[in-house]
Amino acid sequence: MKTILVIIGLVAVLAAVYYFGFYKKGKINDRDGDYIPDEVEDAVEDAKETVKEVKRRAKRVKQEVKDVVEAAKEVVDQAGDVAAAAKGKPRRGRKPRKSNKKK
Repeated sequence: MKTILVIIGLVAVLAAVYYFGFYKKGKINDRDGDYIPDEVEDAVEDAKETVKEVKRRAKRVKQEVKDVVEAAKEVVDQAGDVAAAAKGKPRRGRKPRKSNKKK
């Protein structure tokens, strides 16, 4: 029982030192009067902005990786056609367009 009273007493003393020693004397800035130091509020706001930027960048990276994977698959498909062309086989891919130029 005594330890609980000692702990409660210490918490009360620390709260009093914080309130009267730092807050009332102006050593801790608090523009909006919510007893949360402005430095803490600013740090939380900066962290929120950083998280938002990281999420945006991660989304863009994911999109780019998807594009790269699709392009790599296309390269693999085309590499087989190049090997076949080197062996002399007929073209399997898209047929060349005929030009409509008049001679």
